[in-house]
Amino acid sequence: MTAASRSPSIRPVTDSPDLSPAKRQQDAERNTRLARALRDNLHRRKQQVRAKQQPPTEPAVGQRDNDPPA
Repeated sequence: MTAASRSPSIRPVTDSPDLSPAKRQQDAERNTRLARALRDNLHRRKQQVRAKQQPPTEPAVGQRDNDPPA
C-alpha cells in the first residue's frame, strides 16, 4: 500500500506523539530523573562488588570485634 492510496484519516505511526509543551517538559524531567537513578544504582552496585572483593581489614590495635566502641 502506498502513501497515495492510504485513507487521509489514517496517519502513519511516529515515535513522537503529539504532546503539549508542558507534557514534553514533564517527560524530559522524568527521563532525566530516571537516568540519574539508573546511574546512581549502577555506582552503588559497583561499590558493593568492590567491597566484597576487598579482603577484610584487621581491627585497630586494642580493639576487638565484640568490644563496643568507647
